[in-house]
Amino acid sequence: MDLGLPPSVHVFERGWLSSNNILFSGEGGTALVDSGYVTHAAQTLALVRRRLGERPLERLLNTHLHSDHCGGNALLQQAYACHTAIPAQEAARVAAWDEEALSYRATGQQCARFSFDATLAPGDTLQLGDLPWQVLAAPGHDPHALLFYCALEGILISGDALWENGFGVVFPELAGEPGFTEVGATLDLVASLDVRLVIPGHGPVFGEVGAALARARARLDYLAADPVRNAQNAVKVLLKFLLLERRALALEALPGLLVSIPLVERVRRTLLPMTPHALAQWATAALLRAGAARIEEARLVDV
Repeated sequence: MDLGLPPSVHVFERGWLSSNNILFSGEGGTALVDSGYVTHAAQTLALVRRRLGERPLERLLNTHLHSDHCGGNALLQQAYACHTAIPAQEAARVAAWDEEALSYRATGQQCARFSFDATLAPGDTLQLGDLPWQVLAAPGHDPHALLFYCALEGILISGDALWENGFGVVFPELAGEPGFTEVGATLDLVASLDVRLVIPGHGPVFGEVGAALARARARLDYLAADPVRNAQNAVKVLLKFLLLERRALALEALPGLLVSIPLVERVRRTLLPMTPHALAQWATAALLRAGAARIEEARLVDV
């Protein structure tokens, strides 16, 4: 379905292991927003090369620095020496490559080390695809996340702040920091904009923004009513992410694997009082009920 994206904007819709990538081209140069997960980095590079042909990728920008949004940064920098801009509040962490502060160690995920040339902050204005884009704050899923909004075209690049059906895990709440109120404020901000199309971090480009916002607010109310729900969702999402990456996991190894992920272990100890074995059984059953996995020869297999 043609949703009316400008010809200078092309979206690579990826699977859930990698974020979507938004490629811009035009007289003003080329740029890519978000680069996917590290194990898909070669695929990201191939997609960019196929689309750009002989043109170089000149700029790389990130909505936020979760591993599924910036895991291809290092390879793209190696291939193109592209000018890279990241959220300003993450600059010190990237410069020191603090994997704990950047969440990679806490979530049990990988990210190849990359560098940056500039930072992005709310209030900045960008030229991407020969169009003006405003940089807006989008705390909630990630406290330092950003939105990119083109008022001229009514297009919002939302990262994980808004999907067609919800939004990303509210990670700050799992660390004992506020997040639900911030998600609500970000949804209010999106509602205040004249948005025709949303390019989300995951899933297809969509219109009908009002309906998506209503679903997101209902989801937020559900999670905020009982923090255990957000914790359960986080465990399911992190296990599904590992399954997406590895394709299959031995059932007998799941308790130890989950315990080895610091964020999951924190959640287990503070919000989900279960033994590691019980948590593994619960998470497995949750993925099976959702149709997101199946059991095959004593393994949990991705679906």
